[in-house]
Amino acid sequence: MLNKNKIALGGGCHWCTEAVFQALKGVVKVEQGYVASVGQDTQLSEAVIVYYLPHVIPLKVLLEVHLYTHKSTSNHSMRSKYRSAVYFYSEAQEKEVLFILEELKHFFNKKIITKTLPFKAFVASREAIQNYYISNPKRPFCVKFIAPKLELIQDKFSKYSSKNVRKL
Repeated sequence: MLNKNKIALGGGCHWCTEAVFQALKGVVKVEQGYVASVGQDTQLSEAVIVYYLPHVIPLKVLLEVHLYTHKSTSNHSMRSKYRSAVYFYSEAQEKEVLFILEELKHFFNKKIITKTLPFKAFVASREAIQNYYISNPKRPFCVKFIAPKLELIQDKFSKYSSKNVRKL
């Protein structure tokens, strides 16, 4: 059996985030929904859980894709609904995430506001909106917001791009 890992990511609309990670080689499953953490971040916020093969796509690449495909440097008014976060599942994963984010911050002109938080809870989106881009690629929302993110993946992360978004 192949060794797969998981990480939860939040930042923007979960329709966008889901499609972004469904377009990557080495990602074997994406669960769209809402994630909560602890402390001040117990409110559910749009996010995805990404299951991936680390020998195909490293966590560093996943985090870099995440930072580039949502407003990771903007502390806008919708942050409670769209919390910019990486949710970890263990202390070792937390350390790895913090190390990677420290490395990546030098590629951005502004400070990264993405939080590193312990994963506490997940509630899946209703089935009707899961795999949203796959089901609705021509809808105005998909054309305006998701397609440009997929183009960025093909341009900046071509080695990891599967070229097509696929249902996982």
